[in-house]
Amino acid sequence: MPTTIDRISWRKLILTLLMFAVSIVFLLPFFWMLVSSFKVEKDVFVYPIQWIPKEWNAIANYKEVWSGDYPFWKYYLNSIKVSVTTTVISALVSALAAYGFSKINFKGRNYVFLIVLATYMVPSQAILIPQFILYRQIGLFDSHLGLILLGSFSVLGTFMLRQFFMGVHQEFIESAKMDGANHFRIFWSIGLPLVKPAVATYAILRFIWTWNDYQNPLIFIRSDKLFTIPLAVQKFTSLSGEFYSLIMAAAVSAILPLLIIFIIGQKSVIEGIALGGVKG
Repeated sequence: MPTTIDRISWRKLILTLLMFAVSIVFLLPFFWMLVSSFKVEKDVFVYPIQWIPKEWNAIANYKEVWSGDYPFWKYYLNSIKVSVTTTVISALVSALAAYGFSKINFKGRNYVFLIVLATYMVPSQAILIPQFILYRQIGLFDSHLGLILLGSFSVLGTFMLRQFFMGVHQEFIESAKMDGANHFRIFWSIGLPLVKPAVATYAILRFIWTWNDYQNPLIFIRSDKLFTIPLAVQKFTSLSGEFYSLIMAAAVSAILPLLIIFIIGQKSVIEGIALGGVKG
């Protein structure tokens, strides 16, 4: 007779195999895109699919993408500049706001926080015209600084980090106050280190959102030299619409930093999720 441990082991094995099969299904489109970027143009849509190219053209394809008539390295620098700066500022601002709403008692704190949350229900498309007019008037239109400011405050980031700051024991705060520390010192030396995995998780998400953002650069950027990667991919696609191997190479180049960021930061993401689970 099979024991309980044996039954659990078989269930775990079956579940693992099932999840592996599902992951393969989800990864196939990416793998096809990657393989297609290595092929010569005539082999991209060959049926049945050649998962291993018979004729390789990877160097020429990626050379055309990175240093051809529409060089991607310029737009990579733009996206890195905007995404990294936005992520740093947004993570810091959201963490400061979250600390204030969770650890500083002031009159009307909960009502102010509800007002902040209420702004999250306003669709971003509804405020595009006022933002556009404002940016034209104050000179931030067609600039990277304008894009950075658009993403520098996040209601979702404030709400998310506030939940973690609420899990920091009040005794730590009171002890620091007795030692003469002000709120900024308490935030920087006590609060922030304790919720570091949550801040890292939000920073990774913020970077991904900013890197993939298409709407804001489309509306607020006009100069070709200031384009970010999403706009560059769209323009490159329109110019190379008949060469799918080049389009796939551009797409792979566009998502490569996101894969690197997630691989590097996956430990922090897991710690952030675990921290939230322990708190709950």
